[in-house]
Amino acid sequence: MFTGIVQGSFPLLQVERKPGLHSFTIELPGPLLEDLAIGASVAVDGVCLTVTAIEQSKVYFDIMQQTLSLTTLGELNAGDRVNIERSARQGVEIGGHVISGHVDNTAEVVAIEQPENNQFITYRIPAGKMKYMFEKGFVGLNGCSLTVAAVNKEEQTLTVCYIPETLRVTTHGMKKIGDKINFEIDRQTQAIVDTVENFLVANPGLINPLRPDSH
Repeated sequence: MFTGIVQGSFPLLQVERKPGLHSFTIELPGPLLEDLAIGASVAVDGVCLTVTAIEQSKVYFDIMQQTLSLTTLGELNAGDRVNIERSARQGVEIGGHVISGHVDNTAEVVAIEQPENNQFITYRIPAGKMKYMFEKGFVGLNGCSLTVAAVNKEEQTLTVCYIPETLRVTTHGMKKIGDKINFEIDRQTQAIVDTVENFLVANPGLINPLRPDSH
């Protein structure tokens, strides 16, 4: 479980590719190594990964085929920077929203606007996921908890606004049009939408306020 408050971005020291499995090596600073143990969960670009080994400041992770297929991790190479967040601790303030680290899919950067002291980035996501996107709702993008600023369901896009501090700490300021990022739906929103949909399907005789012919 994570909060979506990324603690820094760091380069991959090594990427080892094997059939159906990649292994990452990342060097982390002292504060992020404190009490870190083999088997601990760490969010890497929003993906929950398990620590497989620790050698001084070097931390190792394995990524299975399903994760490689669903996320951007399979495309990363040594030198690429990734967002890092340690798992949340009980009793610690949650500054973002609850993120599981179970990425739903990837989103593509389709537009970037840079007004003074701000940056708006628009992403296109798969059509089946748009029903969970609402203005002022939450979304996890490469591990960052972000508020949705605008939604265009016809174009299958959502827009978020980044403040300078987020751009400084994370990799979002490095992204270009056409780049892919990992996204995770807000699970509370998903539960509500799916529950309502399932209820309406199970009770077709009820008035459906979403139907244009309802009275």
